[in-house]
Formats: sequence, C-alpha cells, structure tokens
Amino acid sequence: MKRFVVIGLGSFGSALAKKLKNNECRVTGLDADPDNVEDMKDYLFEAVIGDATDRDTLATLELEKADGVVISLGEDITRSLLSTLHAKELGARHIVVKGVTPEHGKLLKNLGVERVVFPETEIAMQLADRLTWPSVIDYLPIDPEYSFVEVAIPESFANQRLMDADLRKRFGIWVVGVKDALTGKLTMFPDGTFKLSEDQMLLVVGKEKELHRLRDAL
Repeated sequence: MKRFVVIGLGSFGSALAKKLKNNECRVTGLDADPDNVEDMKDYLFEAVIGDATDRDTLATLELEKADGVVISLGEDITRSLLSTLHAKELGARHIVVKGVTPEHGKLLKNLGVERVVFPETEIAMQLADRLTWPSVIDYLPIDPEYSFVEVAIPESFANQRLMDADLRKRFGIWVVGVKDALTGKLTMFPDGTFKLSEDQMLLVVGKEKELHRLRDAL
C-alpha cells in the first residue's frame, strides 16, 4: 500500500485525498482547521490538526517515508513556501505543490519541488481541448515531441481495414492499439487487416504536429 501525505485539506487537497483513498492508498492529512479534518476523517488513515508551517508538527508525519507529499495551502504563498522548505529539509522525496502564481512556481522549483500544479489552468486547458476536439478521449505527452492519444473512430473510418485507413501515410502517426468501447477489449499492435468500427477507439502515438492534423480531421 502506497502512503501519501496531503498538507492542506481545502477543496483541492480534499479531492486529491479522497481519490488516493479510492485508489487504495494510505493517506495522512493535515490541516489547521478542525472542521476540514473532521470532514475528511473517513478518508484518512491518519487525520492531523496542526500548523503546516510548523517544522515540529511536520516532523511527526514521517514525510521521508511517504511515497509522495502534496502541499495545498490556498492562496498564501508564504505558508506554502515555508511548508515546502520544511518538507524538503525533513527528507520528503516526492513533493507536489499547488501553485498560486508563475513566480510562486519558480520559487518552488528552486526549492527542489518535483511538480507544481495549477489545477484551474490545467483543467481549463484540458476542457478547451475536449471542446475543440470532442473525438479525443485522452491525451498523454510522453516526451517533448511525442504523445499518446486515444481517439474515437469517426464514421468515415468505420468498416475499413486499418491498411485502408492508411493513418501512417495520411497523418504520420502509428496505431499501437484498438479498444472496443463496449467490451473494453484491447487489441495491441493490430495488423493492417484489422477491421475498424464506430464502437472502437484508436490508441495512437505521434508528434504533436501530426496529432493536431489527425484531431482536425476527425
């Protein structure tokens, strides 16, 4: 069982802690507000009321043994930085912090934070992509150039063989899997004779430019 520490149980921290619990992780939660801690007690393995900027309090959480430490302290940049500094000095290995401003993010990176998240910005960008390209189900960058994309098969591809759709030549992308939306069955590395249908999804990999052309064509 993986163990995570969530420091700050506001809306973001609480939602994250609940999902981690649903993922069968052991979650320790800390917040200065007793009501926030009380609301989360059914989702936390350990519920702690305390000051996130107090080094002695953080030391009791055994941050160095956690698989990850998430710090989400609202709009208070000073408290966020101080809590992060203490967590780093106490040996936390993987620290993720909710950012407030780009400057805040830069300071956090200088402290050695593994990832800074801006939830509203990231969700807005994802929503914009989903509204623009409704056929795109999921998108996962794997390096600066290449990404995995899961797309619903459009009506124009239905009943064609994969070789007839000719996605490699038309868009410069590779099909690495086809998933049946009804049964969930995944066929990895289908050959050219594989027949496509509207109830399937394509898992493809390619460069952003080529994937953009594919999304525009769907």
